[in-house]
Amino acid sequence: MNLTLTMMRTFMRILSRDRQAIFFSLFFPVIFMSVFGLVGSADDDPIEIGIADNAINSLSADFIESITDRSEFDVVTGSKNDLREQVVSGDLKLLLVIPDNFQDNGTPTNMTVLVDAAQVRELGLIMPVLEQTLVEVERRLRNIEPLFSIQVEDVKARAQNYLSFLVPGLLAFTIMQIAIAGSGYNIVEYRRKGILKRLFVTPVQPKNFIGGLVMARSLFCLVQLSLLLLIAVFLLKVEIAGNILSLYVVIILSTAVFLSIGFSMGSLAKTQQSIMALGNLVTFPQMFLSGIFYPIDILPTLIQPVAKLLPLSFAATGLRDIIVNGESLLGILPSLAGLAVWAAVALVLAIRLFRWKEVAA
Repeated sequence: MNLTLTMMRTFMRILSRDRQAIFFSLFFPVIFMSVFGLVGSADDDPIEIGIADNAINSLSADFIESITDRSEFDVVTGSKNDLREQVVSGDLKLLLVIPDNFQDNGTPTNMTVLVDAAQVRELGLIMPVLEQTLVEVERRLRNIEPLFSIQVEDVKARAQNYLSFLVPGLLAFTIMQIAIAGSGYNIVEYRRKGILKRLFVTPVQPKNFIGGLVMARSLFCLVQLSLLLLIAVFLLKVEIAGNILSLYVVIILSTAVFLSIGFSMGSLAKTQQSIMALGNLVTFPQMFLSGIFYPIDILPTLIQPVAKLLPLSFAATGLRDIIVNGESLLGILPSLAGLAVWAAVALVLAIRLFRWKEVAA
């Protein structure tokens, strides 16, 4: 145990001196969170629409005023041709054209909505808001009381925006990057420099070496993730609905999984180039398939079962269930079981493949 602790302190000193690695391991997750935080905050901005009034009567004026008073829209009025150009240029989301025959005579009036083809993907989000607004404006202008109203009650009583979805995934991805880089890449570098060969003739056993590196890298990972959590909570106002201790249980278990995977990769790779290629092969597919930037449910149906079994998927789902949904450890047993299985398999593989001097064939 003394040798393991000695190796841990040695690795901690080595890790703390690599300031460039520390900076970039924190820099990119913070940039991701900040950028997507700004994107997420834009969801509450009013929708910019144009209204061309061809009727020019008291009813159309009241109609425009009613829509202008709505907080959902930022209304610009003008001629049809001028506003159409603004839609084409992207300055307006859409243009609502009030026809010449717009009047309250009991006959429905067809209104035209002009939208640029480049904005067609947003139309599905904007039109329900616009249609609901038009219905409410019609009721107010014609003094018609609605038959019923719907009151939505959020039983979880908390905001869930894209940033809240993203942060747990970024934490899981950061764990994977730090752990694999701190085990697989380091082992190849230590072997290349002859450090492992020198340790072979010392009383240090593989369990001391691996145990010391795992403990040092785990502590290092916990410190970095704690800093990221502080930034997310205090600067980006991300709320953690669940228990902090449960969160760290998932973090520690995820770290063990990816450290073991990194050790296996380091034992298989012969050069820095090969470990980089192997690392990309392991991390990049998981980055896009494990629900980091978008839910796994939107992936093709054939890919979803495989994506849900990836180690990063278990880590991201477990962290997200705690941070966003406030789940306890009992509530995320499937994620914990998945991580435990991956940790056991990867650890056995790492021990069997580890070599002091030669690379496993």
